[in-house]
Amino acid sequence: MRLRLDLSYDGANFKGWGVQPGLRTVQGTIETAMATILRLPKNPSLTCAGRTDAGVHARGQVAHVDLDKVDPISLERRLRSLLPEDISLKALTVAADGFDARFAALERRYIYRLTDSPTGPDPLERGTVVRWQRHLDVDAMNSAATHLLGHHDFAAFCRKRKGATTIRTLLDLHTVRNGSMLETTVRADAFCHSMVRSLMGVLVAVGEGRFEPTWAGEVLAHAERNARVTVLPPHGLVLEEVIYPDAAGLAVRAEEARRRRDE
Repeated sequence: MRLRLDLSYDGANFKGWGVQPGLRTVQGTIETAMATILRLPKNPSLTCAGRTDAGVHARGQVAHVDLDKVDPISLERRLRSLLPEDISLKALTVAADGFDARFAALERRYIYRLTDSPTGPDPLERGTVVRWQRHLDVDAMNSAATHLLGHHDFAAFCRKRKGATTIRTLLDLHTVRNGSMLETTVRADAFCHSMVRSLMGVLVAVGEGRFEPTWAGEVLAHAERNARVTVLPPHGLVLEEVIYPDAAGLAVRAEEARRRRDE
């Protein structure tokens, strides 16, 4: 049976989502807890909607796992009691037919938070808000963002992985200011490694006045990593939400996404 897990976590003390030998990861922590509860000879394999980097947080992560028949209500209760305080299992349910946490997703929504206040973030928010030393022009940042929207090869903003495509559809990229707090919403069909934090690096460079907004398009067109693009710190980034089609469209969407990745 396939189970869906809805999760949130504080990424500060994790080396990212994906399992890495000898390192504390979100995936490894959950898989180990499941194996302990179910007395499995080896850890089950979780598939997530978006593999967050080390230090990145999630409020709306989604994952699935395939197991022999279990009682999901009992597993949910026991898993909650065993998971550490920096992971919250919001729900564990039997997945709908055709559900795939990764391939059935229509889009992922992240928010990056930073402050350009001279005093930095509120001490109670320092784990989720990045301090920026210079004042940022939000209008210039949003103007730069318009040059990045759409279906493109985002190789200039991604760490390349063998066999992985860097072609993505960026659906939304905009920043709003509330006092000294800036929140940038980033939505796409999918993201590649370090993409959001690299996009932010371009936006803040323009926001500081170091480049004109059109520079964002120039970076994108070059299709190679640009040394002038700073990858911003991970702790300002939160995976807020993953959007899926209704139950009738899950299998079609998953097949469509797999085919696109293979092309």
